[in-house]
Formats: sequence, C-alpha cells, structure tokens
Amino acid sequence: MHLPPEYLVDVAEALRHADYDGPIWSLNCEQLNVNLVRLSSGAGIPAHVNTALDVLLAVFEGNGEIQVGGEIYSLAPGVTVVVPRGANRSIRCTHGPLVYLTVHKQRGGLLPQ
Repeated sequence: MHLPPEYLVDVAEALRHADYDGPIWSLNCEQLNVNLVRLSSGAGIPAHVNTALDVLLAVFEGNGEIQVGGEIYSLAPGVTVVVPRGANRSIRCTHGPLVYLTVHKQRGGLLPQ
C-alpha cells in the first residue's frame, strides 16, 4: 500500500516554517483527525469541554501544563495524555514552543492558519 503524501509529516520541517500559535499541520482521514499544534511561551488553549470525543495528546517539544477536570498535569517531551470526553480541559505553554500532536476519532479538524 502506498501512503498519500499528506499522511506523512516531518515535525522539524513543519516547525521551521511555523511562526504562529495553533495547528501547523492537520490530517482528516476516513477515521481520524490528527493535528500538530504549536504554542509559544505563555500561550494556551482556553478551558473548554469536548462532549463528543476522547483525545490523545502526545508532546514532542517544550513544556507546559494541561488542566483536566480541575487537576493540573505537567507536559514535557515524551508525555502522552488521554483526555476523556466530557472533561473540562485547558493547555498552557510554560517554556516553548510547546509542540504536541492530538489524535481523535474523525469529525471536522483544525486547519493551519
């Protein structure tokens, strides 16, 4: 099976071209939404609730915090978190850029700016 080119991302290359906060690469395939997100120091994703889907978050670079249901957890390279649907969550970069991948079941994705 041959993979379509959009199924591959060079994270280092994507970061070299990203000078903004938010999704820098996204893939919406038949079953999954995948987003590579970059946040600079001090930037964050405000508190919100995703009532539809569990979300896997895997950190590549930087440090930060994720708040899930009132508890704060540290984010660093190699840390992976599964955020359950229905949980109030927010993310903040404490030393960036914070670069992480989110993966969840297909439903419209985030698009790079």
